[in-house]
Amino acid sequence: MSEERIVPGAEEFRATVSPAKRFWTNVFQALLVSVVIVWTLDLPRQLFGLAFYTEQMLTVCIGLTLALAFVVETNTKFSPIHLGAAVATFILLIYIAYRFETVAADPLPFIGALAVLLLWTFLGARARTAYIFDWISVIASLIICAYIAVRYEPLTYEIAMLPVEGIVGSAILIFLVLDGSRRTSGWGFVSIILAMAVYIFISPHLPGDFATRNVSPERLVVYLGLDVNGIIGTIVGVAVLVVIPFTIMGQVLARTGGADFFADLASSAMGRFRGGSAKIAVVGSGLFGIISGSAVSNVLAVGIVTIPMMIKSGFSRYKSAAIESVGSTGGQLMPPVMGAAAFIMAEFLQVSYGAVCLAAAIPAFLYYACLFIHVDLEAAKEKIGAAEVEGAPTVGEVLRSGWHFFLPIAFLAFSLMYPEYTRLTPEKTAIVCTLIIMVCTYIFGYRGKKPTVMETLKAIANTGRFTLDIILIGAAAGIMVGIMSISGLAFGMTLQLIGLSGDNVFLLLLIIAVLAFVLGIGLPTVSVYILTATLLAPALVKLGVTPMAAHMFVMYNGMLSMITPPVAFAAYAAANIARVDGWKTGWVACVVGWSTFVLPFLFVLTPSLLMDGSATEIVWNLLRVLLGLYVGTAGILGFSLTPLTKPIRVLFGVLAAAIVLPPAAFAAAPYVNYVAVAAGIAFIALEYVRRSAANRAVVKAS
Repeated sequence: MSEERIVPGAEEFRATVSPAKRFWTNVFQALLVSVVIVWTLDLPRQLFGLAFYTEQMLTVCIGLTLALAFVVETNTKFSPIHLGAAVATFILLIYIAYRFETVAADPLPFIGALAVLLLWTFLGARARTAYIFDWISVIASLIICAYIAVRYEPLTYEIAMLPVEGIVGSAILIFLVLDGSRRTSGWGFVSIILAMAVYIFISPHLPGDFATRNVSPERLVVYLGLDVNGIIGTIVGVAVLVVIPFTIMGQVLARTGGADFFADLASSAMGRFRGGSAKIAVVGSGLFGIISGSAVSNVLAVGIVTIPMMIKSGFSRYKSAAIESVGSTGGQLMPPVMGAAAFIMAEFLQVSYGAVCLAAAIPAFLYYACLFIHVDLEAAKEKIGAAEVEGAPTVGEVLRSGWHFFLPIAFLAFSLMYPEYTRLTPEKTAIVCTLIIMVCTYIFGYRGKKPTVMETLKAIANTGRFTLDIILIGAAAGIMVGIMSISGLAFGMTLQLIGLSGDNVFLLLLIIAVLAFVLGIGLPTVSVYILTATLLAPALVKLGVTPMAAHMFVMYNGMLSMITPPVAFAAYAAANIARVDGWKTGWVACVVGWSTFVLPFLFVLTPSLLMDGSATEIVWNLLRVLLGLYVGTAGILGFSLTPLTKPIRVLFGVLAAAIVLPPAAFAAAPYVNYVAVAAGIAFIALEYVRRSAANRAVVKAS
């Protein structure tokens, strides 16, 4: 589920690291995964009658994750100073100047801490000493988190008294979390958190809605480190307790033949049609997205086969990479296993994960339907035929060999939608599904291949490394949420957005879409969603948008960072396979995936697209929008059933806008929909007549 970066596979990782690093990586990730599985199955209480706070378990997992991060994500670009330590030194200097009037009044611990940070600043990023400081970070992470876990209960009682060990321990933990997050996902998210921290010390002196409550540095640090609204809060809880079990399930399914099964199923079902190679990419990416929820992983798993196949069939290199990147990005929207942001959304909304999956079903279908229409019309326009796949099995052969892969997916979907029957939480459901996958593949295999127990255990253990950035982003997001919670910053932001939009929902949607896009330039999807869900979504809810629609809107817009330059993680990964420029691939992907920019506005203003309405209303709006996407795609490509002239393309664009117009936009909007739908069907029928006449003329001429 890690869509933030390209994580090296197990074989590549083993080939590029030292034996010592490989050993400790295996130890830390095995311990991390074991702790989560043991906790999910409630084994301490069931077997030994032991009960712990959830926060104690989360603290242990944060310690192991930080240790793993400082082992795996070592500094490779050495510089004269360690920038993270330099920032920490600057913050400590400001605090000393703020708290103490003279140098002589400074307590020795602060002088010692300043000396250590200065040493770290000038030596921590040098080739000879970086290794030592990384291991100091590993040891510090384990000791601090172990101390908090062991003394968590008394520390929570003492939190109001601001104990010294609580202040010091929390400050070190905050630094380690921010540095670990910086290593895995860059400076973008960390910079925003630091800017917020600076702002809340300035904002009490600002006027009106810009003002926040006054908070002392000591209280802020202890709150962020020990309170349930800080680091060890809801978001990191979701990242650890939910994302890891689902990632285990996805890893095991992929490593036991599931990825091959879905690829073969897509190839056998779609390969014989026009533009078959691109349709294989679309269907294969969608199927793989069911178990992955990661854009980059999807590109690397499916695109390595489909992109060369599309190029060979006649699609341009840029178009091939763009189609795969858009298809893979949709994996974050595909129920039942969506991206990590969907799990966090369920927690934010306080609804079941099944409710999020149900709401996402129609938007996901429309997303892939529009992409499928695009590749079909592109193939017709460029006269690209079926895919040439040597030795491809038939659909029947694939299903006979891999039918059992549907069992865990069916159980997963049923359990998420009807937890009252299975009495399983989402994380327990993922563990049970993993066991079903293992039993089935050990018995049946796939196309004559059966995994070994050791291969399965390695896939489970490697989950620790694949979820590293999600957990650290969750911990860093806890710092951000804690800052906004203790200062009241989020409430002020809501008032400012509502005032800026003039209480106009559509204008507010545009403002939030632009802000989400700007944030996506430097941040991965999960970070963008957490920021926008905390800062921006409440403003939509205040203006009457349903909470589900508001959060879906910001998640969709945050997801755009996967294909929009300059970040475009999925587009760059696909471009690397196609051997073309990632920047241009991203812009081509924006054209191919144009529906991603439109659908969020539609389902906010048409709630039935999120399964919120009567059956008749849901079906009508689904078919109406589907027709609008077809007409719009035809206008963009300049081809429907026959080539379209420029005036007709413009007309198709206007018709598409009228067809998808939300019925609640104004009083006469439903009538505009009816007329536009009728006109759209009439134009398509006219295109059909023109094509039939052209075909008859060709036959007569021959």
